[in-house]
Amino acid sequence: MQTQDLLAADTGMGAVTLRVADLDRMIAYYRDGVLLTLLSNTGGVAVLGRGTTPIVVLEHAPVLAHAGAHEAGLFHTAVLFDTRADLAAALYSVATRYPQTFTGSADHLVSNAFYFTDPEGNGVELYWDRDRTEWSWTHGMVDMDTKYVDPNAFLQEHLTSTGLSDAGARPARVGHVHLSVGDVASARAFYVDQLGFATTAGFGEALFVSAGGYHHHMAMNTWNSRGAGRRQLALGLGLVRIEVPGVDDLGALTARMRDHGVQTADDGRTVAFEDPWANRIEVTAAGRG
Repeated sequence: MQTQDLLAADTGMGAVTLRVADLDRMIAYYRDGVLLTLLSNTGGVAVLGRGTTPIVVLEHAPVLAHAGAHEAGLFHTAVLFDTRADLAAALYSVATRYPQTFTGSADHLVSNAFYFTDPEGNGVELYWDRDRTEWSWTHGMVDMDTKYVDPNAFLQEHLTSTGLSDAGARPARVGHVHLSVGDVASARAFYVDQLGFATTAGFGEALFVSAGGYHHHMAMNTWNSRGAGRRQLALGLGLVRIEVPGVDDLGALTARMRDHGVQTADDGRTVAFEDPWANRIEVTAAGRG
């Protein structure tokens, strides 16, 4: 792939939209558990984030059913915190208020991560990145692993009363989005060859991709969804947002997707399309969303 076919280095992820059955319950989880701020709640759509940065958009869709356990869709939304103290505050809060939703923890060498499943079955990762100078790369692939992290020891070392008291004022954002897909080869063809991410790691049934040398902005796996086809309208993932730095970057992406025969919709602010499993992606230029 030529450099001009890659997403711009400063590309990042935007808020993830979830279709939910019980809006009040889901607001409470992300607000009182994950310690996000309710930024707006009108017309059956609630936006939660930190500062002015949206992280999760909850769309009330009570008439929809849950998708099957082995269908494509969201694996998890990963919320990135600036410091370990910030991560510890969120970890303590959600583990205290919703302990049954905790599913695991890991030192990935590039990051520390803690995993949950929200009340409607959507995966959530809360994580902190080590400095990029501490990441190791081999033949263009980032070295990652999954080593156990004792959550209680992490809290003992990093939880502070100050971190808890001002947690809602501390920055956080969507660091990456991990999807369940039907097969890795099709995921690579779409997200790397067409969309323009670069492959950063691959572990059998999982693919990790990024822009600008990040460890991963997106990942796709078939651990629970091997062979899955296109999604039907259901609760769960509604929309993945990607933000590119400028209008020229958005134009280049749009032209590239159309050259590959991907059907796109452009409303003047965002360009939208679907991946092979009908996961909807919207791309916006910074400041235009």
